[in-house]
Amino acid sequence: MNDKNSLEILTAEIAHCTVCAGHLPLGPRPVVRASPTARILIVGQAPGRLVHESGTPWDDPSGKRLRRWMNTDESVFYDSTQVGIVPMSFCFPGTGKSGDLPPRPECAPLWHEALLTKMPAIELTLLIGQYAQHYYLKDRRKKNLTETAQAWREYVPAYLPLPHPSPRNNLWFKRNPWFERDVVPHLQDRVHSIL
Repeated sequence: MNDKNSLEILTAEIAHCTVCAGHLPLGPRPVVRASPTARILIVGQAPGRLVHESGTPWDDPSGKRLRRWMNTDESVFYDSTQVGIVPMSFCFPGTGKSGDLPPRPECAPLWHEALLTKMPAIELTLLIGQYAQHYYLKDRRKKNLTETAQAWREYVPAYLPLPHPSPRNNLWFKRNPWFERDVVPHLQDRVHSIL
């Protein structure tokens, strides 16, 4: 069985996953994009309510900002043969007092390794938010997201830690102008050189 077929079988299994269904207020609707030829991988937190409804990852204001950071249009961003999208949790976890709840902890340990072994062409993994950074960078991450993002040069070329592009983080972007000045141009150059 070739990698494409085995990846199709795996993503079909993920699409029918109900492991944490009892914790999901809107029920399971896994959102993942994977291909053995994808060269960039986006690891975010979890789908929001809008993405749960549409089934399209990053189909919200956060996604618009992320595409701007990457300097890609939707045709490239949503081409799974080029860009994989594997969030820490594939389903909408629900809403808390200050936004969406954290990603469910079951998802990444259950599915990520199996997915990544079938995506051998990945050259750059965007680690968006503290959950992805904690999971992938482990003890290499700094004491908080800001310090980890500031130390981005320590993780390239394989990883690029990013803050979440949510409008809820506008104050963070205002307080950290170095991000748009230094990190975004690097990200755009890398994306352009890879794709």
